[in-house]
Amino acid sequence: MNPFLVFVIRMFFAIPTAAVVWLVSMFALDQTFLLSTAFSLGAGAIIYGAVTVYLNSRFLKKHGLTRKEYQYIKGNLDEARQKISRLQKALFSIRQISSLKKGIELLRIARRIHNLAKKEPKRFYKAEKFFFSHLDSAVELTEKYVFLSAQPKKTYELEQSLKETRFTLEELTHTVEKDLYQVLSDDIDHLNFEIDLAKHSLKTIEESQLIDESRKYK
Repeated sequence: MNPFLVFVIRMFFAIPTAAVVWLVSMFALDQTFLLSTAFSLGAGAIIYGAVTVYLNSRFLKKHGLTRKEYQYIKGNLDEARQKISRLQKALFSIRQISSLKKGIELLRIARRIHNLAKKEPKRFYKAEKFFFSHLDSAVELTEKYVFLSAQPKKTYELEQSLKETRFTLEELTHTVEKDLYQVLSDDIDHLNFEIDLAKHSLKTIEESQLIDESRKYK
């Protein structure tokens, strides 16, 4: 769930509760201003916490995860976000336009996988190779490429290393693209099923129309 939306929902319940408790304490129970404020803040904090627990429980139930599983996934997603930031920083240091364009495509796919797993945490398990191997390789290779390409004097060996790195990054982009398709595999299968179902329905309708037309001529 969107963090900002979650915050708004929490405050939507906490603020009115705090206000009501303050008014009741101050005027109905004739408490002092400081004591009424303390009761108000306490009640607001309790409601805020209760709503947080409810929303978290609802989120976990919706995605079929235990709290431990979600914490594991969230921790890895947080690490991946930092790695993607490093990848972006390195990419925008590349001066060669063609390499930059290819790198941006890699970054776009990486962000897409991360966003999908963040929105639906169970998708993380379909992209474990990306999070535990391919993303690390992309970051390390890109940072090394930026470092070497920034050297003022390039030897033949260095040029060959840069060329090999560019080729490897291109191959890695294709690999990460396959990771994305793996994350979307269930959606693709579902879409194909819906297409087959629609085709079957259309075929049934056409056959029914042909039967009706043949009956008219009898």
